[in-house]
Amino acid sequence: MKTVTTLLVRSMRLDDIPQVMEIERESFPSIWPQTAFRRELQQNRLAHYVVVAEHNPSAVDAAGDERHHGPIGRIFDEVKHILQGDDPQDLPPPHERPELIVGFVGVWIMPDEAHIVTIATRESHRRRGIGELLLISAIELAQDKRQPLVTLEVRVSNDPAISLYSKYGFEEVGRRPRYYSDNREDALILTVSSITSHHYGERFAQLRSDHASRWEQFAEDN
Repeated sequence: MKTVTTLLVRSMRLDDIPQVMEIERESFPSIWPQTAFRRELQQNRLAHYVVVAEHNPSAVDAAGDERHHGPIGRIFDEVKHILQGDDPQDLPPPHERPELIVGFVGVWIMPDEAHIVTIATRESHRRRGIGELLLISAIELAQDKRQPLVTLEVRVSNDPAISLYSKYGFEEVGRRPRYYSDNREDALILTVSSITSHHYGERFAQLRSDHASRWEQFAEDN
């Protein structure tokens, strides 16, 4: 019998860091240290992080649902996380986790723009619409914060990502020479403006609807 999984879009929590680090290691040659994510969540008032989590009922049944729900449950999970640490090597295999983090995006809400600082999808879950869902979530966050412009950097060689960003109205406005430390590759600076306008709102709503129709609807928990 086929196992049914559901995907949840929610804010990142401290106990997500080990799984986020797994995705970070798969996706980027030069990764952030574990402590950087803790600082982002606990100290950086500009930073907002969102994850897409896959809920696995069979793993929940086997583990007795180790995830604790509600405000008190979240505090319990974060205390447990502090005691266990951030090392991804301490995690059980992905198929045994009641909740598998399959992607994340980080956005800094600046005085006059929203800057996507990182976005990544778990290697096993790519080409399933999750990267696009993360981009949608980042744009929605910027709209909620009344930021008129979203900006990001992308490798000049990353054609699939550039194509996705273009689909959502991002345009090249500059280049950062030798931006990436692993191979000194240039980065393109892409921005999309007027995201709070009625015109962009209509376009964005259609793109979001098309995505939901193709990949099915995702739940949100803020």
